[in-house]
Amino acid sequence: MNNVKVHPCTQYALDVVEGNKYVVGQSEFLACKRHLDDLKRQGSKNFPWVFDEEKANRVYDFFGYCVHVEGDPKLVGTPIKLIPFQKFVYGCMFGWVHNKTGYRRFKQSYLQFGRKNAKTTTCSGLANYAMVGDKEESPRVYCAATDKDQARLLYDNAKVMGEKSPDISKRLNLKQGKIVHRDRGGSFMPLSKDTRNKDALNPSFVIIDEYHSHPTSVIYDAIVSARAHRPNMMLVIITTAGVDAEKSPCFREYQYCKAILNKTVVNERYFICICEMDKDDDEHDDKNWKKANPLIQTLPDAWQELREEHDMAFDSKDPDKIRTFRIKRLNKWVYDSEDSYMSGYLETWDSFSILPLDRSTPEERRKAFALITKDMPCIAGGDLGKKLDLTADGFLFYFPEEDKIGVCAHGFLPEEAIARHEKTDKIPYRDWANDGWMTLTEGAVTDYDSVDSHLDEVEEQNDWNILEFAYDPYNATHLANQLSKKGRKCIEIRQGVQTLSEPTKLFREYVAKGKVVHDGNPLLKWALGNAKEVHDNNENIKLSKKNKDDTQRIDPAAAIMNAMVRFPVLKNNQGRDISGDILDDKWGM
Repeated sequence: MNNVKVHPCTQYALDVVEGNKYVVGQSEFLACKRHLDDLKRQGSKNFPWVFDEEKANRVYDFFGYCVHVEGDPKLVGTPIKLIPFQKFVYGCMFGWVHNKTGYRRFKQSYLQFGRKNAKTTTCSGLANYAMVGDKEESPRVYCAATDKDQARLLYDNAKVMGEKSPDISKRLNLKQGKIVHRDRGGSFMPLSKDTRNKDALNPSFVIIDEYHSHPTSVIYDAIVSARAHRPNMMLVIITTAGVDAEKSPCFREYQYCKAILNKTVVNERYFICICEMDKDDDEHDDKNWKKANPLIQTLPDAWQELREEHDMAFDSKDPDKIRTFRIKRLNKWVYDSEDSYMSGYLETWDSFSILPLDRSTPEERRKAFALITKDMPCIAGGDLGKKLDLTADGFLFYFPEEDKIGVCAHGFLPEEAIARHEKTDKIPYRDWANDGWMTLTEGAVTDYDSVDSHLDEVEEQNDWNILEFAYDPYNATHLANQLSKKGRKCIEIRQGVQTLSEPTKLFREYVAKGKVVHDGNPLLKWALGNAKEVHDNNENIKLSKKNKDDTQRIDPAAAIMNAMVRFPVLKNNQGRDISGDILDDKWGM
């Protein structure tokens, strides 16, 4: 892009991804990379969105009519000047549109960064923009919070901002209870759990303030259920990190957003920017604080205040003060100490795909994987969930010349339960089924016979030699008996740490060494990302969900671990080298 004037939104993304101008965490880096990657495919057959610079500039220009209404006396009454980070965020949110309809791409946004980064000020400007600059007929704008007082904080700030701006106030009737557009009607109001008749909402723009403090998703659910009536509607969640992560609806949303950034799930209509320190960052090194505080790092006085808060918290030796600093200022979630099984390794998982994910289709990757495993022995693993839940089988291969393993998996879910699962799990199961990664079985419960049929199908189509079916005995007795009568060798895998620990550790060792090849199945990556490891007193481990009702499922990963228990059997059978040119001609590798 040399000698070409680059739009501020894109320039910030370039500075983050290609340079070292800003100190950012991995999550913000991925948000910037997503924007740049999307620019390369904008307007294509499978991606009808384009970046409209004028739409982004319109938001920037509007902030010039908004003034600071609180904080530094030197700033109060002066126009708001967006910093590059803010231009990136709001440019993405409003600049991406459909190439034919012009409607906004992003129906939802999740913004998380540390306290005192002008959240209230900029959200007040966004709310006024939604009333004035969005050109929506009869706009319905809400600022939502857990209670009336919290909801009014942002509303009152936006109202004062409007009063102090001649250009805004002449267009809005700024009342105490609600703000109304003088020509286009509509209203801007605070919204809380106490608001009556929430089912009658017809929102055009909603800001959920400090979502981490919401004990339930009641407000979120009411908004989401009402938004289908407005094609240009946007829901903005803005928050810091919080506590009690295991029960927090915000933390579940945070996990879902991280999955989108890491490409374990796909949601093209959800914009995400999470400013947070990385896992192993030293929390006492103030350079790392910049990752969670994009605005404060540009303000010397505020930065000094942050240093003082750090010193006071840690010098006090008070756990509550330290925890508050970590949560509010460093934007770190507080949750249980269970370790993520793939922590530090999932980032490289995509690079082990048989074909590059961004240059191949699911079908091409499955065919390529089948080609390198043709005529090879394998161990099949099974994890049969409850009849209403996800079930999976997995397949394990060994390439002795390079000491590599190959893995793939497949999921099964009842057709009639898919709508409920997509709502509770927030996972695109139907899309995965359409791409061939899952089978939707008929009826309301999973038909375990589908697993039997799938084993026969892949063995015949791919010329695999399934040596054994290694299964978790839970819910699987009937299927195992059925397979045994057909001549399959079925091995029951006890689910204790004594059985699973060494195979589970061994699989991760192969991943750590880069000695894995797979077909790019997003279902398997999602399951591996969900898996936690639990320990006994002897440091034996096995995979687990956080609790039995957790919607972050691990079944495909569990199926692979059951197969890994029988890895010695696989090593004793003949494998094949994959270092040669087996894919060169057909797949262009």
